[in-house]
Amino acid sequence: MSHQLNLEVLDADGAIRESAEAIGLDRGDFLKKGALAGGGLLAGSAMFGTFLASAEAAISTTRRSKANDVRILNYALTLEFLEAEFYKRAVANRAYGNSADLKRFAEVVADHEAKHVSFLRGALGAKAIRKPRFDFGDTVTDQAKFAQTAQVLEDTGVSAYLGQVKNILQPGVLSAAGTIATVEGRHAAWIRFINGDTPAPRTFDRPKSERAILKAVGDTGFIK
Repeated sequence: MSHQLNLEVLDADGAIRESAEAIGLDRGDFLKKGALAGGGLLAGSAMFGTFLASAEAAISTTRRSKANDVRILNYALTLEFLEAEFYKRAVANRAYGNSADLKRFAEVVADHEAKHVSFLRGALGAKAIRKPRFDFGDTVTDQAKFAQTAQVLEDTGVSAYLGQVKNILQPGVLSAAGTIATVEGRHAAWIRFINGDTPAPRTFDRPKSERAILKAVGDTGFIK
């Protein structure tokens, strides 16, 4: 399986929902129940068919509640865990190569994402999920793959946060999500500029559902 995100994967309709609290398990136990603890990478939506029915209850799109806000924050934390670890390893491996612009981007964003994780963990307290294990393959060692993957991850983050705006009940949670979402948008524009792409390609950003985002993340094989 490829370790690289691509737009085809990102835009695909998915069937994955991975919310530990939806089935009474934390994230680590959830994956172990799926016989994934023996090693190897996630194999996309097919590997999650057993859990789909119960996991569908993860984030409600019709009833806003405080419990639903916790699910949304844990969903955000999952994505922030992924981004933070991705940039941490990329910086450690000097995946930016000889590019001063890419080096600056990687170092700054690594710091931001680590702080996003700390912020969300603090907000969730004892309800925060545990950090999963990751395997990013050569996307954190190869300069071109790092730059491409960073761009899609940042675009994914913007779409993920935007997709949950209508599902949040509490103003404080909405404000917290907003303060992170705007920074994710800045990251996306920055890496797009470095990669020679249009920093702001659309008049309006496109929200994506939890289903579509988690399908995309699962298909990368990044989460073990």
